Amino acid sequence: MSAVHSMSQGAAMETHDAPRSLIDACQHWLQKTVETLAATVLVAEVTILMAGIVARSVLHSSLIWSDELASILFLWLAMLGAALAVQKNCHMRLTFFVSKLPPRAQVWAETLAIGVTLVLLAMVLHPSFDYVEDQGFVETPALGWSGMVRALALPAGFVVALASCVLRLLQHGKRDVASVAVLLALVAGGCYLAAPALAGMGQQALPVFFLGMLGVAVMAGAPIAFAFAIATSAYLLCTTSTPLVIVVGRMDEGMSSLILLAVPMFVLLGQLVHATGLARVMVEFLASLVGHVRGGMSYVLLGAMLLVSGISGSKTADMAAVAPVLFPEMRKRGVQDSELISLLAASGAMSETIPPSLVLIAIASMTGISIAALFTAGILPAIVLAVVLAVVAWWRAGSDHVETARAPVKHVLRTFAIALPALLLPFVIRTAVVEGVATATEVSTIGIAYSLIVGLLIYRGSLKWSMAMPILVQTAALSGAILFIVGAASAMGWALTQSGFSHDLAAMMTHVPGGATGFLLVSIVAFIVLGSVLEGIPAIVLFAPLLFPVAHQLGIHEIHYAMVVILAMGLGVFAPPFGLCYYAACIIGQVPPETALKRIWLYLGVLLVGLVAITFIPAISTCFL
Repeated sequence: MSAVHSMSQGAAMETHDAPRSLIDACQHWLQKTVETLAATVLVAEVTILMAGIVARSVLHSSLIWSDELASILFLWLAMLGAALAVQKNCHMRLTFFVSKLPPRAQVWAETLAIGVTLVLLAMVLHPSFDYVEDQGFVETPALGWSGMVRALALPAGFVVALASCVLRLLQHGKRDVASVAVLLALVAGGCYLAAPALAGMGQQALPVFFLGMLGVAVMAGAPIAFAFAIATSAYLLCTTSTPLVIVVGRMDEGMSSLILLAVPMFVLLGQLVHATGLARVMVEFLASLVGHVRGGMSYVLLGAMLLVSGISGSKTADMAAVAPVLFPEMRKRGVQDSELISLLAASGAMSETIPPSLVLIAIASMTGISIAALFTAGILPAIVLAVVLAVVAWWRAGSDHVETARAPVKHVLRTFAIALPALLLPFVIRTAVVEGVATATEVSTIGIAYSLIVGLLIYRGSLKWSMAMPILVQTAALSGAILFIVGAASAMGWALTQSGFSHDLAAMMTHVPGGATGFLLVSIVAFIVLGSVLEGIPAIVLFAPLLFPVAHQLGIHEIHYAMVVILAMGLGVFAPPFGLCYYAACIIGQVPPETALKRIWLYLGVLLVGLVAITFIPAISTCFL
């Protein structure tokens, strides 16, 4: 689902008043503290969910307090993870424009990105404490705890993230920090002076904040979630009398759906699948089975992406699991680097709907659609696109393929026997949901337990105890980045709804020429663009609540529409020059981005043809429901 961007390491080029060693020590201490807390909360969350499953399915009793405690810990995990993502700089960002700047300008842009993040955190810090006070009147029914226990996660996360931003700014040059401070002060002053005029403009003020301010912040490399939140806060402050505590409340509401609890659980499952070697043995079995035929290794890559994507839910993690195993052998067989990257990126876009896709979970959370129905419907569209890509791969292999001998039957059977426990994982997950052992939200916990057992007892050489902390920390940071985007986009969506924009958008889309057909075509184009600029989850959580009611009004099946917009968004995410996951594929394959620019358009074009077919044959999305 999402690419991680790292800041340049040359940000601090001038001498600072504060001793560097002291700043580094404070950063190290703060990060280690947050990592420990986040890892502890994550382990506790998994334990509680598993205890609930065992109590219900084995002991035939229920832990009436488990959902409440899981909900409380979930918000703490989300906020600690979001703060950790600030520390590790892994919030989603658009770096295409910044990467084109000279090195010195890139350093300044990094300072600006931190400054924007700091300003937003400073704006919502005091309102978050007001929100905690408001929650003091709430009492949880089962545990009898005050709502403040849960709500305190918000200011705690903001404080840690704010401190982290300050420490990072201290490592940047004084001139950069001063110039960024002046620029942000001028923007704030301009908003303050223009507030009366902006308030009188009504909806005409929306482009100032949600196109101008938001667009500039995103293109400047500011984290997308913080750009959403700061544009929303500025709009409310300048044009309404709405207090910012409402923004904090909406962020809490956006992050608090128990459906979203599947996000960190499936991210953790994906990390374990890679760490235990399950992904590797699955790929090796597929390679022994069909690797000898024309385009065989390309089929293996497509099949591996379907299998791994159905487990990890993260596009970058999927590619990182498959490419290092397959690329060396594919290069030996004459496949060019441009073909490798094109196929890898296209297969990532192809598999967006394979459950348990994080985008499916986000849509279920934002629209109320059954997550089980989305999981069921997502398989066939991805298979259709895989077949389309396989045809192109067969044709492209004509000039590149080097003939290889068929693997002996004994070798195929041996790799199958080794891979069988790994191949069973998707079926274990699916069976647990169908048989009612666990909900679609809880089932990842069973996958986690299964992966740990298989990894420790069967694939013992891959999983080491020393890997536990890095896995937990990476899971918390990635989950926090995703959940904070959901919260920020929820607040932004609420502001757009209150302004009347949502109603106007719905009315306009309802009257698109061509009725339902025109609406579907416009949606494809819109989500390709949105996916390219905002990545998948931000685009989905922001626009799904606005457009799904329109689709329903036009008689379009909500599951069918979900498949269409997810696949369109996936095309945008992997389409150069803006698609972030295209560059992630290049980094994983260790190939310069310009190498695949010519060949990838054939694969993306074929995917678009397949998407149009899925759009106008609804049965592909709904036949299994």
